[in-house]
Amino acid sequence: MRRLGFPATLNQVYWIWPQDGFLKAHPQYRDAKAGSQVAALDLVCDLALPFLRSLAGKLSPRLCFVAPHAREASGDNAIPQVLAVACSILLRGQLEEEIVQTTRVYHTGADAMERLAYRPLFSGPVIRNRRYVLVDDVTNLGGTLAELSDFLRTRGGLVEASILLVNAGRSKELIPCLKKVKLLKDRYGKNLQDQIHVAPEALTANEAHYLIGFRSLEEIRNRILKARKETDLRLRSKGIT
Repeated sequence: MRRLGFPATLNQVYWIWPQDGFLKAHPQYRDAKAGSQVAALDLVCDLALPFLRSLAGKLSPRLCFVAPHAREASGDNAIPQVLAVACSILLRGQLEEEIVQTTRVYHTGADAMERLAYRPLFSGPVIRNRRYVLVDDVTNLGGTLAELSDFLRTRGGLVEASILLVNAGRSKELIPCLKKVKLLKDRYGKNLQDQIHVAPEALTANEAHYLIGFRSLEEIRNRILKARKETDLRLRSKGIT
Protein backbone atom coordinates (compact mmCIF):
# COMPACT_ATOMS: atom_id res chain seq x y z
CA MET A 1 0.00 0.00 0.00
CA ARG A 2 1.35 3.40 -0.96
CA ARG A 3 0.29 5.77 1.81
CA LEU A 4 2.69 8.70 1.63
CA GLY A 5 3.96 9.12 -1.93
CA PHE A 6 5.61 12.48 -2.50
CA PRO A 7 5.86 15.07 0.28
CA ALA A 8 3.75 18.20 -0.22
CA THR A 9 6.97 20.22 -0.01
CA LEU A 10 8.50 18.57 -3.10
CA ASN A 11 8.73 21.59 -5.40
CA GLN A 12 12.24 21.01 -6.74
CA VAL A 13 11.69 18.86 -9.83
CA TYR A 14 14.35 19.32 -12.51
CA TRP A 15 14.27 17.84 -16.02
CA ILE A 16 15.62 18.48 -19.52
CA TRP A 17 12.97 17.36 -22.01
CA PRO A 18 9.17 16.92 -21.97
CA GLN A 19 9.39 13.94 -24.35
CA ASP A 20 11.91 11.14 -24.82
CA GLY A 21 12.79 11.69 -28.50
CA PHE A 22 16.20 13.24 -27.88
CA LEU A 23 17.05 10.55 -25.34
CA LYS A 24 16.09 7.67 -27.63
CA ALA A 25 17.95 9.24 -30.54
CA HIS A 26 21.29 8.92 -28.76
CA PRO A 27 23.37 6.16 -30.42
CA GLN A 28 24.07 4.49 -27.06
CA TYR A 29 20.48 4.54 -25.83
CA ARG A 30 19.52 0.96 -26.66
CA ASP A 31 22.68 -0.52 -25.17
CA ALA A 32 22.33 1.65 -22.06
CA LYS A 33 18.69 0.64 -21.66
CA ALA A 34 19.74 -3.00 -22.04
CA GLY A 35 22.25 -2.74 -19.20
CA SER A 36 25.55 -1.44 -20.55
CA GLN A 37 27.07 0.89 -17.97
CA VAL A 38 29.65 2.08 -20.51
CA ALA A 39 26.88 3.06 -22.93
CA ALA A 40 24.93 4.72 -20.11
CA LEU A 41 28.00 6.71 -19.09
CA ASP A 42 28.51 7.91 -22.67
CA LEU A 43 24.86 8.90 -22.89
CA VAL A 44 24.83 10.77 -19.58
CA CYS A 45 28.07 12.59 -20.41
CA ASP A 46 26.77 13.62 -23.82
CA LEU A 47 23.29 14.69 -22.76
CA ALA A 48 23.20 15.60 -19.09
CA LEU A 49 26.43 17.20 -17.86
CA PRO A 50 25.60 20.86 -18.67
CA PHE A 51 22.14 20.36 -17.16
CA LEU A 52 23.56 18.86 -13.97
CA ARG A 53 26.15 21.60 -13.62
CA SER A 54 23.36 24.17 -13.86
CA LEU A 55 21.80 22.69 -10.72
CA ALA A 56 24.85 23.28 -8.55
CA GLY A 57 23.50 26.54 -7.15
CA LYS A 58 19.94 25.29 -6.79
CA LEU A 59 20.46 22.21 -4.61
CA SER A 60 22.00 21.97 -1.18
CA PRO A 61 25.29 20.08 -0.87
CA ARG A 62 25.54 16.68 0.82
CA LEU A 63 22.25 15.38 -0.52
CA CYS A 64 21.89 11.63 -1.16
CA PHE A 65 21.03 10.65 -4.73
CA VAL A 66 18.97 7.50 -5.17
CA ALA A 67 17.70 5.93 -8.41
CA PRO A 68 15.34 2.99 -9.00
CA HIS A 69 17.23 0.02 -10.44
CA ALA A 70 14.67 -0.73 -13.13
CA ARG A 71 14.65 -4.21 -14.60
CA GLU A 72 13.20 -3.95 -18.09
CA ALA A 73 12.22 -6.80 -20.37
CA SER A 74 15.34 -6.29 -22.47
CA GLY A 75 17.66 -6.14 -19.44
CA ASP A 76 18.68 -3.91 -16.57
CA ASN A 77 18.31 -0.24 -17.45
CA ALA A 78 21.68 1.27 -16.56
CA ILE A 79 20.80 4.92 -17.16
CA PRO A 80 19.17 5.88 -13.81
CA GLN A 81 22.01 4.63 -11.63
CA VAL A 82 24.72 6.14 -13.84
CA LEU A 83 22.80 9.43 -13.78
CA ALA A 84 22.71 9.22 -9.97
CA VAL A 85 26.48 8.68 -9.92
CA ALA A 86 26.96 11.80 -12.05
CA CYS A 87 24.65 13.76 -9.75
CA SER A 88 26.58 12.71 -6.65
CA ILE A 89 29.87 13.82 -8.20
CA LEU A 90 28.84 17.10 -9.83
CA LEU A 91 26.48 18.21 -7.06
CA ARG A 92 28.77 17.25 -4.16
CA GLY A 93 26.48 14.66 -2.65
CA GLN A 94 26.36 10.99 -1.74
CA LEU A 95 25.34 8.03 -3.87
CA GLU A 96 22.85 5.53 -2.48
CA GLU A 97 23.62 2.07 -3.85
CA GLU A 98 22.04 -0.29 -1.31
CA ILE A 99 18.41 0.61 -1.94
CA VAL A 100 17.30 -1.62 -4.81
CA GLN A 101 14.12 -2.42 -6.69
CA THR A 102 13.14 -5.98 -5.79
CA THR A 103 10.33 -6.58 -8.29
CA ARG A 104 10.22 -6.55 -12.07
CA VAL A 105 7.42 -4.37 -13.41
CA TYR A 106 8.33 -4.14 -17.11
CA HIS A 107 6.81 -0.68 -17.57
CA THR A 108 8.39 -0.11 -20.98
CA GLY A 109 5.48 -0.23 -23.41
CA ALA A 110 2.88 -0.35 -20.62
CA ASP A 111 -0.19 1.88 -20.53
CA ALA A 112 -1.37 3.91 -17.54
CA MET A 113 -3.43 1.22 -15.81
CA GLU A 114 -0.75 -1.41 -16.33
CA ARG A 115 1.66 0.91 -14.53
CA LEU A 116 -0.80 1.40 -11.68
CA ALA A 117 -1.54 -2.31 -11.41
CA TYR A 118 2.12 -3.40 -11.39
CA ARG A 119 4.17 -1.18 -9.13
CA PRO A 120 7.76 -1.71 -7.96
CA LEU A 121 8.85 -2.67 -4.46
CA PHE A 122 12.11 -1.58 -2.87
CA SER A 123 14.40 -2.82 -0.13
CA GLY A 124 17.51 -1.53 1.58
CA PRO A 125 18.59 0.64 4.48
CA VAL A 126 17.11 4.13 4.85
CA ILE A 127 18.84 6.56 7.18
CA ARG A 128 16.37 8.59 9.23
CA ASN A 129 16.40 12.33 8.42
CA ARG A 130 18.80 11.85 5.51
CA ARG A 131 17.85 14.15 2.62
CA TYR A 132 17.30 12.19 -0.59
CA VAL A 133 17.00 13.24 -4.23
CA LEU A 134 15.02 10.93 -6.54
CA VAL A 135 16.82 10.32 -9.84
CA ASP A 136 15.47 8.66 -12.99
CA ASP A 137 15.90 8.80 -16.74
CA VAL A 138 12.21 9.03 -17.68
CA THR A 139 8.99 9.46 -15.77
CA ASN A 140 5.50 9.13 -17.26
CA LEU A 141 2.83 8.71 -14.61
CA GLY A 142 5.44 9.18 -11.90
CA GLY A 143 4.44 6.00 -10.08
CA THR A 144 7.90 4.46 -9.78
CA LEU A 145 9.29 7.61 -8.17
CA ALA A 146 6.23 7.83 -5.92
CA GLU A 147 6.84 4.27 -4.72
CA LEU A 148 10.50 5.06 -4.05
CA SER A 149 9.52 8.24 -2.22
CA ASP A 150 6.99 6.30 -0.16
CA PHE A 151 9.62 3.68 0.71
CA LEU A 152 12.02 6.37 1.91
CA ARG A 153 9.47 8.43 3.83
CA THR A 154 7.88 5.53 5.68
CA ARG A 155 11.35 4.72 7.04
CA GLY A 156 12.18 8.24 8.12
CA GLY A 157 13.95 9.55 5.03
CA LEU A 158 13.34 13.05 3.68
CA VAL A 159 12.64 13.52 -0.03
CA GLU A 160 13.92 16.94 -1.07
CA ALA A 161 14.06 17.00 -4.88
CA SER A 162 13.91 14.98 -8.09
CA ILE A 163 16.21 15.01 -11.13
CA LEU A 164 15.09 13.55 -14.46
CA LEU A 165 16.22 13.52 -18.04
CA VAL A 166 12.65 13.32 -19.38
CA ASN A 167 9.43 14.38 -17.67
CA ALA A 168 6.96 12.87 -20.12
CA GLY A 169 3.77 13.05 -18.07
CA ARG A 170 0.88 15.26 -19.12
CA SER A 171 1.33 17.23 -15.91
CA LYS A 172 4.90 18.25 -15.21
CA GLU A 173 4.11 18.40 -11.49
CA LEU A 174 4.57 15.27 -9.39
CA ILE A 175 2.13 16.17 -6.61
CA PRO A 176 -1.62 16.10 -7.38
CA CYS A 177 -3.67 19.22 -6.79
CA LEU A 178 -5.87 19.09 -3.69
CA LYS A 179 -9.00 19.63 -5.79
CA LYS A 180 -8.47 16.38 -7.72
CA VAL A 181 -7.64 14.41 -4.58
CA LYS A 182 -10.84 15.67 -2.93
CA LEU A 183 -12.86 14.82 -6.03
CA LEU A 184 -11.62 11.22 -5.97
CA LYS A 185 -12.29 10.91 -2.24
CA ASP A 186 -15.79 12.34 -2.59
CA ARG A 187 -16.59 10.12 -5.55
CA TYR A 188 -15.25 6.80 -4.26
CA GLY A 189 -14.47 7.10 -0.54
CA LYS A 190 -12.21 4.33 0.72
CA ASN A 191 -13.26 2.01 -2.11
CA LEU A 192 -10.73 3.47 -4.52
CA GLN A 193 -7.87 2.92 -2.10
CA ASP A 194 -8.99 -0.66 -1.54
CA GLN A 195 -9.06 -1.25 -5.29
CA ILE A 196 -5.74 0.30 -6.38
CA HIS A 197 -3.84 0.03 -3.06
CA VAL A 198 -2.82 3.68 -3.14
CA ALA A 199 -4.15 6.36 -0.79
CA PRO A 200 -5.69 9.20 -2.85
CA GLU A 201 -3.31 11.76 -1.37
CA ALA A 202 -0.36 9.49 -2.31
CA LEU A 203 -1.26 9.46 -6.00
CA THR A 204 0.88 11.35 -8.46
CA ALA A 205 -0.55 14.28 -10.39
CA ASN A 206 -0.84 12.18 -13.55
CA GLU A 207 -2.30 9.14 -11.77
CA ALA A 208 -5.00 11.33 -10.22
CA HIS A 209 -5.80 12.93 -13.56
CA TYR A 210 -6.04 9.50 -15.19
CA LEU A 211 -8.37 8.07 -12.53
CA ILE A 212 -10.72 11.06 -12.65
CA GLY A 213 -11.51 10.04 -16.22
CA PHE A 214 -13.34 6.90 -15.06
CA ARG A 215 -17.07 7.10 -14.36
CA SER A 216 -17.39 4.37 -11.74
CA LEU A 217 -15.46 2.05 -9.46
CA GLU A 218 -16.68 -0.90 -11.52
CA GLU A 219 -15.14 0.68 -14.62
CA ILE A 220 -11.82 1.03 -12.78
CA ARG A 221 -12.02 -2.56 -11.56
CA ASN A 222 -12.69 -3.88 -15.05
CA ARG A 223 -9.86 -1.81 -16.49
CA ILE A 224 -7.46 -3.26 -13.90
CA LEU A 225 -8.45 -6.80 -14.88
CA LYS A 226 -7.95 -5.93 -18.55
CA ALA A 227 -4.57 -4.35 -17.77
CA ARG A 228 -3.35 -7.52 -16.06
CA LYS A 229 -4.29 -9.57 -19.13
CA GLU A 230 -2.60 -7.05 -21.43
CA THR A 231 0.57 -7.16 -19.36
CA ASP A 232 0.60 -10.95 -19.48
CA LEU A 233 0.21 -10.96 -23.27
CA ARG A 234 2.85 -8.26 -23.74
CA LEU A 235 5.42 -10.12 -21.65
CA ARG A 236 4.62 -13.47 -23.26
CA SER A 237 5.28 -11.88 -26.65
CA LYS A 238 8.79 -11.10 -25.33
CA GLY A 239 9.27 -14.67 -24.09
CA ILE A 240 8.71 -13.76 -20.42
CA THR A 241 6.34 -15.95 -18.42
